[in-house]
Amino acid sequence: MSEKAELIKKVEGVIDQIRPYLQADGGNIRFVELTDDFVVNVELLGACGSCPMSQMTLKAGVEQAVRKAIPEIKSVEAIN
Repeated sequence: MSEKAELIKKVEGVIDQIRPYLQADGGNIRFVELTDDFVVNVELLGACGSCPMSQMTLKAGVEQAVRKAIPEIKSVEAIN
């Protein structure tokens, strides 16, 4: 398995751990891609897509959890 494929698997694992918290508030998150410069692109779904707090949730919650688990990741960005 390539290093990038391994990182993607780890990122998806962290996102799967966070997902129940987003679903509890009527939202969801979908992994889109890992760029070559180690930026994770995700799509915020449901209530998260229109919530004014979604950027804070993304940066303080999702990005922090992903970067703590996988230090190679530079940032997590929402593409929607």
